[in-house]
Amino acid sequence: MKKTTTAAASPPLAARLRPVRGLVTGVVEDLTANIRDGQLKPGDKLPTEADFMARFGVSRTVVREALSKLQAASLVETRHGIGTFVMAQQSSSNFKIADQDLATVADVISVLELRISLETEAAGLAAQRRTKANLEVMQAALKSFQASMKQDSDAVPSDFQFHLEVARATGNQHFAELMTYLGTMIIPRTRVNTLHTAPEGRLVYLQRVHGEHESIYTAIRNQDPDAARAAMRTHLSNSRERLRNARSHAKK
Repeated sequence: MKKTTTAAASPPLAARLRPVRGLVTGVVEDLTANIRDGQLKPGDKLPTEADFMARFGVSRTVVREALSKLQAASLVETRHGIGTFVMAQQSSSNFKIADQDLATVADVISVLELRISLETEAAGLAAQRRTKANLEVMQAALKSFQASMKQDSDAVPSDFQFHLEVARATGNQHFAELMTYLGTMIIPRTRVNTLHTAPEGRLVYLQRVHGEHESIYTAIRNQDPDAARAAMRTHLSNSRERLRNARSHAKK
């Protein structure tokens, strides 16, 4: 059995990193460095969430999002009921979108353009192939998004989950694998503070996103591929416009 490896204690990040997204980035960078320099080796089991919370002085939400980003970067994998383990490093020639590739609004817009191409077709295939089980998990993601709006949350996890479930409903594992690899970083709110720059305010902004998700879901439920493609393209194109507006707002 692999022995749990706990990296040496480091100063809490909370005092020097704000806001929460900065905390997440700090944890990701610290753990990535530990993996890259061999302090954490392939096969090592990571410490518990509670251990990370104590080490970094951050909340459970920050730890979970950091681990999600490490999973998206194929640095760790979670085995349900067992724990999270360090993965063997892959060749650097493989396709990847790293944190530094999403440093600016223009970078995030570029990824959205990729998503428009990818997810528009995924929605069409999902409408043709979805099962009752697919619809149930999509609906659960929608309900989770709605609940997050009432909790003063950015709703990023449920937003990503909905898009991931659409990809899974295609029945083509490559769509789902690519979405899983990209992870929550593809949601623009993880990179650009659109919630607070939106002139209509946080709640109306999220309600609009939720409504767009519902249109996608309805088309997939009705097995209407053309409507599903149109709804997904509209949603992601609107996201691109919201980013452009946020960039314009920031320049003023």
